Amino acid sequence: MTDRKTQLAENLARVEERLSAACDAADRKREDVTLIVVTKTYPASDVRILHELGVRHVAENRDQDAAPKAAACADLDLRWHFVGQLQTNKVRSVVGYADVVQSVDRVKLVSALSAGAEKAGREVGCLLQVALDAESGERGARGGVAPDGIEELAGAVDAAPGLRLDGLMTVAPLSGPYAGRQRAAFDRLMDLSTALRATRPAANMVSAGMSADLEEAVAAGATHVRIGTAVLGVRPPLG
Repeated sequence: MTDRKTQLAENLARVEERLSAACDAADRKREDVTLIVVTKTYPASDVRILHELGVRHVAENRDQDAAPKAAACADLDLRWHFVGQLQTNKVRSVVGYADVVQSVDRVKLVSALSAGAEKAGREVGCLLQVALDAESGERGARGGVAPDGIEELAGAVDAAPGLRLDGLMTVAPLSGPYAGRQRAAFDRLMDLSTALRATRPAANMVSAGMSADLEEAVAAGATHVRIGTAVLGVRPPLG
């Protein structure tokens, strides 16, 4: 094994131990929680190693990094998730490789994604990003729609050709009533997911939790966790 493959294998094993322990503590099956490795700022060579180690879900948050990386790994059976705030001028590129966009937070973006997906002849999964720090009608500091905007946004995705409503996503907020209360934030997201699934049972993905709080996300019921640093290491500064 190369040094990098050894390092990634060891890191993945530690994350797997954490996930397994969290699932045991929550009386959940390990296979009910999908690990998504967030590979932002890391090269395509790392993605290839991760694939060799069994990873099948990877995520990016910037199209300028993601598009060439996805192209370089097009021969691999990977599902690509886009998790960053998405500007409409990047949509045409993103729908070319993203299987799921986890950061859908406004109707204008839904329209752009639909047009792009139709043109590309693809079906793109959508998670509605929920901002638990946002007041009614506002967007969150890190993107996302306020909880009372979920129904309108879900309706827009339902009506949009080329898109599929897969569920909800959140990032633990840094301000507001849920700041520093990850478990409470993820419990709130699960309540919102339950309400959404009452009318849209197929929209059952719940994406929550990162390296520092994956245990709280699993305990709350998240179906997908997004892990970067714990697998790939501390990111080099962007410059």
